[in-house]
Amino acid sequence: MDDYLEEKTEYGWYLCLDDDRIVGGLGVIENDFHDRKDLSPNVCAVYTEEAYRKQGIAGNLLNMAVEDLRSKGITPVYLVTDHTAFYERYGWEFLCMVQGDGEPDMTRMYIHR
Repeated sequence: MDDYLEEKTEYGWYLCLDDDRIVGGLGVIENDFHDRKDLSPNVCAVYTEEAYRKQGIAGNLLNMAVEDLRSKGITPVYLVTDHTAFYERYGWEFLCMVQGDGEPDMTRMYIHR
């Protein structure tokens, strides 16, 4: 986070606030702890507080991050998840299975072009 705030990287964090309370967020990092180091950058830590879910917050944050990165010439963007169907609503496509660092099972890798 410090590197982003100090403009040392294009990868940062996107938040949704309700007054001064963080109710949702996600980050963009080089690699989200998987074996495909060539697939970068990665959206990570997508989260919305339970009371704020199903209001489009995560989708808006995903779109904001993708558009912000695209405006900086960074595309495509990747993410790993065990979810199915959620990310497709926001233009993400299943790409392949990847092995998480220290994880016994493979997980889904998505791409946003």
